[in-house]
Amino acid sequence: GLPECPFCGEAAGRELEEHVRARHGHLLGAPGIENVEQLYECPMCSLTCTNIQILEEHVDLHLEEQSFSDGIIRDLELAQWLQTEEDKCQRSEEEKQEREEFKKLQRQYGLDNSGGYKQQFLKNMEREVNRGRMQPFEYHKRKADMMECLASGIDDGKTKTSGVIEALCKYYQNENKDVRRVWLSTGVDHFHSSLGDRGWGCGYRNFQMLLSSLLQNSLYNDCLRDTTLIPSIPKIQSMIEDAWKEGFDPHGASHFNNRLCGSKAWIGACEIYSLLTSLRIKCQIIDFHKPTGPTGTHPRLFEWVLRYYSTDNEGGAKVLCTSKPPIYLQHQGHSRIVVGIEEKKNKTLCLLLFDPGCPSQEMQKLLKQNSDGTNIKLLRKFVGSLKEKQYQIVAVDGVLSLEEKAACCRASQVLTSEKIP
Repeated sequence: GLPECPFCGEAAGRELEEHVRARHGHLLGAPGIENVEQLYECPMCSLTCTNIQILEEHVDLHLEEQSFSDGIIRDLELAQWLQTEEDKCQRSEEEKQEREEFKKLQRQYGLDNSGGYKQQFLKNMEREVNRGRMQPFEYHKRKADMMECLASGIDDGKTKTSGVIEALCKYYQNENKDVRRVWLSTGVDHFHSSLGDRGWGCGYRNFQMLLSSLLQNSLYNDCLRDTTLIPSIPKIQSMIEDAWKEGFDPHGASHFNNRLCGSKAWIGACEIYSLLTSLRIKCQIIDFHKPTGPTGTHPRLFEWVLRYYSTDNEGGAKVLCTSKPPIYLQHQGHSRIVVGIEEKKNKTLCLLLFDPGCPSQEMQKLLKQNSDGTNIKLLRKFVGSLKEKQYQIVAVDGVLSLEEKAACCRASQVLTSEKIP
C-alpha cells in the first residue's frame, strides 16, 4: 500500500511531504518538513516503523510466531482427535466384548431362548440318527415316550440307578483296611443327565436324588403327598416357578425373568432352597465363601458334613446307615449330592458324592461286590479334591408348619444363606 501520513493516516504516496506541509505544517513547529521521516505501521500490531525493511522483518517475526502457534494448535488438535477416535474404538470394542460375554453367559446358563429340555432332546436324537447311531424307529419310540413323560410330569427313570447306598453299606461292613467309621444317607437313587438336559441339568438331577431319599422317609410323607413320584425336569422347573409365585426369593426369580419352563436355565442352591421350603421341607443354605485350609481347601466344609451325619448317630457301629437325607453341594458351574462321609483310621475325612454327570453304566459297577474298593473311588472326594473358591450346601432338617413356611418365605425375600466365617 501507499505510505500513510503519520498525523492523519491518509495514504499520500510520493506526495507525503507536500501533504504534511500543506495539512499539518503547523504541527511540525517549522516552516519546512525536511526532517519528517516516512513512517510505516505494522498491520498486525499497529507498531510504527520508520523503515520498510524493519517493518518487513517485524512482520516476518509475526508470521513465524503465528505459524509456530498454528502448528502447536494443529498438533494438539490432531492429538486430541486421535485420542478421541482411539477412545471411541476402545469403547466400541469393550461394548462388543461385553455383548459377546453377556450372550455367552446367557447361552451357558440357558437364558438365550434357545429352547428347553424337549427341544434339546429332539435335536440330540436327530443328530444321533444322522450319525447312524440311532435307528429311525427308535427315534420315534423315544420321542413318543418323552412326550408322554412331559405330559405326565413324571421322570421316565431311564437314567436312574437304585440300590447304591445298600451296596455301599455291605462294602463298608467287609472293608477292614483304612476306614474307621462311615455314615451314610437314607437310600438315594442316582440320576444322571440325559439327551434333554446334558450340560445344564445337574441342579435338577440333584433335586431328583434328594427327593428320592425324602420319599423313603415317612417324616416327609405329609409334605410330599402330591409328589409321590420323581418329577421330570420340566415339571421341576414349573414347581420352582410356583415357589416364586408364592413369594420365595424374588431377587433370584428376577435373575431368570421369573421363568424357567421351556429354557435350559441352570439352577443353584437358592432355587433348591425355595423349592424345598415351598414344599414345607425345612432346610438351610450354608455358604462356605472362602477356603479355610492350606492350598485353597475347605476342611470346615468336611467338619460341617461330619457333624450333620454324626449328630444323633454316635453309636459304636463302624457303618451307620442314618435317617439323614443327602446334602446338595454347589460350586461355580456344577453341583453334586453328598451321600455320606468316611472317617479314616488316621482321622482324615472323605466325602462320598453322587455326580449327575456320571453315567448309569459307571454307577452300576458299584452294585457289584468289589472287595478291593476300586469302584468306590468314583464317589470319594478328599479335602484336597475340593478346591473351588466357594461352596454352598443345602441341608434338609425336618418339616415346617404353615406358619414357619410363611416366615421362611418372608426371610427369603431378604437373605437365604448363612456364611461360615
